[in-house]
Amino acid sequence: MNTPRSYRSQDFDELWRIDQECFQQGIAYSRRELAWYMNRSRAFTLVAEEEARGKIMGFVVAESDPAGIGHILTIDVRPGGQRAGTGSLLLKAAERYLLQKKCKAVLLETAVDNAVALAFYKHHGYAVVETIPRYYLNSIDALVMGKRLEAVKVVKAGSIKVKKARAKKI
Repeated sequence: MNTPRSYRSQDFDELWRIDQECFQQGIAYSRRELAWYMNRSRAFTLVAEEEARGKIMGFVVAESDPAGIGHILTIDVRPGGQRAGTGSLLLKAAERYLLQKKCKAVLLETAVDNAVALAFYKHHGYAVVETIPRYYLNSIDALVMGKRLEAVKVVKAGSIKVKKARAKKI
Protein backbone atom coordinates (compact mmCIF):
# COMPACT_ATOMS: atom_id res chain seq x y z
CA MET A 1 0.00 0.00 0.00
CA ASN A 2 1.28 3.47 -0.89
CA THR A 3 0.89 6.31 1.54
CA PRO A 4 1.09 9.99 0.56
CA ARG A 5 3.43 12.16 2.58
CA SER A 6 5.04 15.56 2.29
CA TYR A 7 8.17 15.97 0.21
CA ARG A 8 11.57 15.87 1.92
CA SER A 9 14.63 17.48 0.35
CA GLN A 10 16.43 14.12 0.20
CA ASP A 11 13.66 12.89 -2.17
CA PHE A 12 14.61 15.28 -4.96
CA ASP A 13 16.98 13.08 -7.00
CA GLU A 14 14.52 10.17 -6.94
CA LEU A 15 11.60 12.40 -7.98
CA TRP A 16 13.64 13.77 -10.86
CA ARG A 17 14.50 10.21 -11.99
CA ILE A 18 10.82 9.24 -11.87
CA ASP A 19 9.94 12.29 -13.98
CA GLN A 20 12.55 11.22 -16.54
CA GLU A 21 10.95 7.74 -16.68
CA CYS A 22 7.45 9.14 -17.11
CA PHE A 23 7.97 11.70 -19.86
CA GLN A 24 9.97 11.87 -23.06
CA GLN A 25 12.99 14.12 -23.41
CA GLY A 26 11.87 17.68 -23.97
CA ILE A 27 8.70 17.18 -21.94
CA ALA A 28 10.35 15.77 -18.80
CA TYR A 29 11.64 18.51 -16.53
CA SER A 30 15.31 19.31 -16.18
CA ARG A 31 16.55 19.26 -12.58
CA ARG A 32 16.45 23.05 -12.54
CA GLU A 33 12.87 23.22 -13.88
CA LEU A 34 11.57 20.63 -11.43
CA ALA A 35 13.22 22.39 -8.50
CA TRP A 36 11.83 25.74 -9.67
CA TYR A 37 8.24 24.43 -9.80
CA MET A 38 8.57 22.64 -6.47
CA ASN A 39 9.94 25.76 -4.78
CA ARG A 40 7.35 28.25 -6.01
CA SER A 41 5.86 30.11 -3.05
CA ARG A 42 2.40 28.50 -3.20
CA ALA A 43 3.52 25.08 -4.47
CA PHE A 44 3.52 21.79 -2.59
CA THR A 45 4.82 18.33 -3.38
CA LEU A 46 3.32 15.09 -2.13
CA VAL A 47 5.12 11.77 -2.43
CA ALA A 48 3.59 8.27 -2.61
CA GLU A 49 5.79 5.82 -0.79
CA GLU A 50 5.43 2.07 -0.36
CA GLU A 51 5.03 1.52 3.35
CA ALA A 52 6.77 -1.86 3.39
CA ARG A 53 9.91 -0.93 1.47
CA GLY A 54 9.95 2.87 1.73
CA LYS A 55 10.29 3.04 -2.06
CA ILE A 56 8.93 6.19 -3.72
CA MET A 57 6.35 5.17 -6.33
CA GLY A 58 5.25 8.61 -7.50
CA PHE A 59 4.67 12.24 -6.70
CA VAL A 60 2.52 15.25 -7.49
CA VAL A 61 3.52 18.90 -7.63
CA ALA A 62 0.66 21.38 -7.39
CA GLU A 63 0.02 24.94 -6.34
CA SER A 64 -2.78 27.17 -5.17
CA ASP A 65 -3.36 30.79 -6.09
CA PRO A 66 -5.00 33.59 -4.13
CA ALA A 67 -7.96 33.60 -6.55
CA GLY A 68 -8.89 30.07 -5.40
CA ILE A 69 -7.68 28.11 -8.42
CA GLY A 70 -5.41 25.12 -7.92
CA HIS A 71 -3.02 23.86 -10.57
CA ILE A 72 -1.62 20.36 -10.89
CA LEU A 73 1.83 21.00 -12.35
CA THR A 74 2.83 17.35 -12.71
CA ILE A 75 1.77 13.97 -11.45
CA ASP A 76 4.28 11.17 -12.02
CA VAL A 77 4.00 7.48 -11.18
CA ARG A 78 6.73 4.96 -11.94
CA PRO A 79 5.75 3.04 -15.08
CA GLY A 80 5.96 -0.26 -13.16
CA GLY A 81 3.56 1.07 -10.54
CA GLN A 82 0.91 2.55 -12.80
CA ARG A 83 -2.67 1.25 -12.75
CA ALA A 84 -2.27 0.31 -9.07
CA GLY A 85 -4.06 3.30 -7.54
CA THR A 86 -0.99 5.44 -6.85
CA GLY A 87 -1.98 8.18 -9.31
CA SER A 88 -5.50 8.30 -7.88
CA LEU A 89 -4.11 8.47 -4.34
CA LEU A 90 -1.84 11.38 -5.26
CA LEU A 91 -4.51 13.26 -7.19
CA LYS A 92 -7.05 12.95 -4.39
CA ALA A 93 -4.48 14.01 -1.78
CA ALA A 94 -3.55 17.06 -3.86
CA GLU A 95 -7.24 17.98 -4.29
CA ARG A 96 -7.78 17.72 -0.51
CA TYR A 97 -4.77 19.96 0.10
CA LEU A 98 -6.06 22.49 -2.44
CA LEU A 99 -9.43 22.50 -0.70
CA GLN A 100 -7.67 23.29 2.59
CA LYS A 101 -6.05 26.23 0.79
CA LYS A 102 -9.55 27.46 -0.16
CA CYS A 103 -9.33 26.50 -3.83
CA LYS A 104 -12.69 26.18 -5.56
CA ALA A 105 -11.36 24.61 -8.77
CA VAL A 106 -8.29 22.87 -10.12
CA LEU A 107 -6.71 22.94 -13.58
CA LEU A 108 -4.02 20.90 -15.30
CA GLU A 109 -2.56 20.36 -18.74
CA THR A 110 -2.04 17.12 -20.63
CA ALA A 111 -1.00 16.32 -24.18
CA VAL A 112 -3.82 15.71 -26.64
CA ASP A 113 -2.18 12.42 -27.66
CA ASN A 114 -1.82 11.06 -24.10
CA ALA A 115 -4.88 8.78 -24.12
CA VAL A 116 -3.99 7.13 -20.80
CA ALA A 117 -3.78 10.49 -18.98
CA LEU A 118 -6.98 11.75 -20.62
CA ALA A 119 -8.89 8.65 -19.49
CA PHE A 120 -7.41 8.92 -15.98
CA TYR A 121 -8.42 12.56 -15.54
CA LYS A 122 -11.89 12.03 -17.03
CA HIS A 123 -12.37 9.13 -14.61
CA HIS A 124 -11.62 11.58 -11.79
CA GLY A 125 -14.18 14.11 -13.00
CA TYR A 126 -12.01 16.44 -15.07
CA ALA A 127 -13.38 17.95 -18.26
CA VAL A 128 -11.62 19.69 -21.14
CA VAL A 129 -11.70 23.47 -20.73
CA GLU A 130 -9.58 24.59 -23.68
CA THR A 131 -6.77 23.63 -26.04
CA ILE A 132 -3.35 25.28 -26.05
CA PRO A 133 -1.74 24.92 -29.48
CA ARG A 134 1.84 23.64 -29.69
CA TYR A 135 2.30 23.51 -25.91
CA TYR A 136 4.65 20.52 -25.76
CA LEU A 137 7.87 20.50 -27.79
CA ASN A 138 6.42 23.40 -29.79
CA SER A 139 4.40 20.84 -31.76
CA ILE A 140 1.93 18.93 -29.56
CA ASP A 141 -1.25 20.62 -28.39
CA ALA A 142 -2.22 20.49 -24.72
CA LEU A 143 -5.68 20.13 -23.31
CA VAL A 144 -6.40 22.22 -20.25
CA MET A 145 -8.63 20.13 -18.02
CA GLY A 146 -10.34 21.15 -14.83
CA LYS A 147 -13.00 20.55 -12.27
CA ARG A 148 -14.65 22.35 -9.39
CA LEU A 149 -13.70 21.36 -5.88
CA GLU A 150 -16.30 21.45 -3.19
CA ALA A 151 -16.14 20.62 0.49
CA VAL A 152 -18.87 18.39 1.86
CA LYS A 153 -20.34 18.67 5.33
CA VAL A 154 -18.62 16.95 8.22
CA VAL A 155 -19.96 13.43 8.68
CA LYS A 156 -19.65 11.56 11.98
CA ALA A 157 -18.17 8.09 11.66
CA GLY A 158 -18.38 6.65 15.16
CA SER A 159 -16.64 9.15 17.39
CA ILE A 160 -14.36 10.39 14.60
CA LYS A 161 -15.32 13.39 12.47
CA VAL A 162 -14.44 12.94 8.83
CA LYS A 163 -14.43 15.79 6.34
CA LYS A 164 -15.11 14.57 2.84
CA ALA A 165 -14.52 16.37 -0.44
CA ARG A 166 -16.17 15.97 -3.76
CA ALA A 167 -15.62 17.46 -7.14
CA LYS A 168 -17.83 18.67 -9.94
CA LYS A 169 -16.94 19.16 -13.57
CA ILE A 170 -16.25 22.74 -14.55
